Amino acid sequence: MTYIELLRAGCVGLSLLAGSAFAAVTPEQASQLGNQLTPLGAQKSGNADGTIPPWTGGLPTTTAGVDKDGFLPNPYAAEKPLFIISSKNATEYQDKLTPGQLTLLKRYPDSYRIPVYTTHRSVNAPDKILAAVHQNATSTELVEGGNGLENYHLAGVPFPIPKDGLEVIWNHIARYRGDSLKRTVVQASPQTNGNFTPSLIKQELAYPIGMSDYQPDEMSNILSYYREEILSPSRLAGDVLLVHETINQVKEPRMAWLYNGGQRRVRRAPQVAYDSPAAEGMRTLDDFDLFNGAPDRFEWKLVGKKEIYIPYNSYSLESPKLKYDDIIQAGHINQDHTRYELHRVWHLTATLRPGQRHIYSRRDIFIDEDSWQAAEADAYDGRGELWRVSEGHAIFFYDYQVPLYAAETHYDVLSGRYSVNSLRNEEKNAYQFNLPVSRKEFTPSALRATGIR
Repeated sequence: MTYIELLRAGCVGLSLLAGSAFAAVTPEQASQLGNQLTPLGAQKSGNADGTIPPWTGGLPTTTAGVDKDGFLPNPYAAEKPLFIISSKNATEYQDKLTPGQLTLLKRYPDSYRIPVYTTHRSVNAPDKILAAVHQNATSTELVEGGNGLENYHLAGVPFPIPKDGLEVIWNHIARYRGDSLKRTVVQASPQTNGNFTPSLIKQELAYPIGMSDYQPDEMSNILSYYREEILSPSRLAGDVLLVHETINQVKEPRMAWLYNGGQRRVRRAPQVAYDSPAAEGMRTLDDFDLFNGAPDRFEWKLVGKKEIYIPYNSYSLESPKLKYDDIIQAGHINQDHTRYELHRVWHLTATLRPGQRHIYSRRDIFIDEDSWQAAEADAYDGRGELWRVSEGHAIFFYDYQVPLYAAETHYDVLSGRYSVNSLRNEEKNAYQFNLPVSRKEFTPSALRATGIR
């Protein structure tokens, strides 16, 4: 069976960074939001040496308008790199790099590099989301075992002042990505010589609260709906995936269906989860978005916060002046078009639980404090050796106040191959936010009408 891809803070004391706690924070703790902390829970102040500035509200919606092809102007286009990290000087910066980044610098000493720019804390969210996040802070709790949420208001992060690793990974899973999102993007898994065949994919993501036929009682356990249709190449065109992502995954696990364009059949797809292979075997299904789905197979530990260089404000990487051939090359994407900045991240380790099955024995995930979006992820095989390194090249759609990825890369450091997805450089008007949607569009019966073959 062909698997199609699935889209799917500094005032907190050290006592809050250890152990598991299922209670929401107090109103007094929540009062830090918008004061010592940003409304989303990041440390509002900059760092001691000024290399990370204070948060002052992020980029406003009025920063610039989209062009005729739907691309956002780069607000930092005039900036040049402050310095470039390469294999030759990596030891000078190793305290601000992940093990995965250091491995990529060593694996590709002549081509992989990290251009570092001035840090801009560009992220914010719409007012209604900020209000929901504040409400979540004092109401949302983890279900027993941490594999779901209770009393969650269907928008934004559930735990802006997190106590443990499970709460942080749930913030990444549930973060705001628009009321609804439709996009057409390209994915590729190049061979070791750089040759690739792009897959053009139409993806749709919607949250119940933004739907015209929203029914709180009937949809109370739905976190989001996701639908994906492969448009090309022709051998895959017409395959459609539908996912209902649940909030309490103990009560009701993720539900998924596949429509096979050749057979014209809709089937339940329980394998669309965890470590099922995707992108020609270059990643797992739960690698997408650097992590998605149920967290129950791993023990999550919150190591704490640290400052590292992460991909950020990646407007140049999605420039319409670039072709996919300019980006996709042998070994890794063309790092000349990337941008890294120094930011504070939450560092999580996920260790496989005894008795559970997964091809990864451990994951290290680094989540941006301002957006709650994962920026780097390292995955280790059963022997405990680093196997895959993922990078999320963040971009902020300031017109809708939505953080996403301009590109998402998954590097197999053993085979020398990788996958890259979410590219849209050659697609016109590829993104549409907050369009009217109905849950009727996300039913199994709607899949057959979607297929094109």
